[in-house]
Amino acid sequence: MRMPDVEATGGIVEIPLAQTGEGIADCELIRWFVKEGDMVDEFAPVCEVQSDKASVVITSRYKGQVSQIRFNPGDIVKVGETLLELMLEGSAASSQGEIHHNSNGDSNPNSEKASIAEPEARLKNGAQESESTPKLASPAVRALAKEYGVDLADIEGSGNDGRITKGDVMSYISLRENALDDIQSMNEAPVHVEGSPSSESSVMKEYTPVPAGPNYGVFDGGDTSIPIRGYRRAMAKAMTAAAAVPHFYYVEEIGVDKLTKLKRVLSEGVPLEPGVKLTHLPFLIKALSMALKKYPVMNSTVDEAVTEIQVRASHNIGIAMATSHGLVVPNIKNVQRLSVLQIATELSRLIQLANTNSLSTDDITGGTITVSNFGAIGGKFGMPILNVPEVAIVAIGRMQQVVRPSEDYSEFSSEPVVNVTWGADHRVIDGATVAHFCNEWKLLIEQPERLLLTLQ
Repeated sequence: MRMPDVEATGGIVEIPLAQTGEGIADCELIRWFVKEGDMVDEFAPVCEVQSDKASVVITSRYKGQVSQIRFNPGDIVKVGETLLELMLEGSAASSQGEIHHNSNGDSNPNSEKASIAEPEARLKNGAQESESTPKLASPAVRALAKEYGVDLADIEGSGNDGRITKGDVMSYISLRENALDDIQSMNEAPVHVEGSPSSESSVMKEYTPVPAGPNYGVFDGGDTSIPIRGYRRAMAKAMTAAAAVPHFYYVEEIGVDKLTKLKRVLSEGVPLEPGVKLTHLPFLIKALSMALKKYPVMNSTVDEAVTEIQVRASHNIGIAMATSHGLVVPNIKNVQRLSVLQIATELSRLIQLANTNSLSTDDITGGTITVSNFGAIGGKFGMPILNVPEVAIVAIGRMQQVVRPSEDYSEFSSEPVVNVTWGADHRVIDGATVAHFCNEWKLLIEQPERLLLTLQ
């Protein structure tokens, strides 16, 4: 609903693009949720931006009327640049922001610079609250904020002396989640991780082929330019970096007959949460984690100068997902601590977030090894490219029936198998290590009862 115009007695506040993640210098503006003249409530979503790592919804910390929008969808906005200006409501200006007064002589000549350097500054009782003043909060509240990725600087405490309480944090989280739910349906885009071999790649669905006419050599359509933004830009950077790494490849064939039967039995007898599907992939991921315990060097990252290998304690296994926004690789954290069912649940969560382009920075950072299940779309073999700085990646081809003879060739039987291709950073991982590791992983997949050995 359109609200009455607000008098400019309160002044104008600029809302800049804040830092959305470590190393992020700019973002693409995806869409606006407001237009000039609209009234905006505190914590209401104003726009969505896409960095190399994730899509982020920008919310307003102020209540007022949109007086100016600085950028259009598709524009690249640098961190610190002003996204929009708000005309604050009356006296609210005296307590809610870095203000630029319109009257002559009242304008601060350094106000624009100040609004970029300290976009979250506030005025209280006429005196500016120092940005360097730490927020008061107990260790438990700080741990809760860290768990949910909340910056305490964004929360106004309701306790004594402005102390932030658990209720303040949960209220902020609730407001943020409600804002995301309101726009989630606007961003649908299917993801392919594991499915039938006949399923069509969601990336290809972006481009509708022109029906062939009688003149097959004639095409009247014009060329189309597609900006490389968001996930595609991240993919371009990652592949450029990976091109400098010498890859070693190792191909193996793995039988999945017993695993397929086990999956079928468990799928029929185990209650699953809504939207969760028990496929082969959670079993493969769990078996991979178990193999990593025996060969931990495969769960490593290497520094850019190649002077040190960091063997990671957590098995944060990334899953390559093809979306209409580009390739994205969210990872399942601490797989070594999860059951197969928990892995399936987390995988479902990541797929749903990727569907709506809502993966958080935490979801797509911190990976230690990657799985590319391209066989869900099609193809027997693939040569995966490392997700640097990780040192290993595996590509899984589509499942197929292979006929095998008995030892004396008197009988023949068929067995479902998948072909896997391991890629490793040959600067730090030798071929023998990859072979031994793959043999261990293969044993756990072909004899899934061995997964029981890790139960505590």
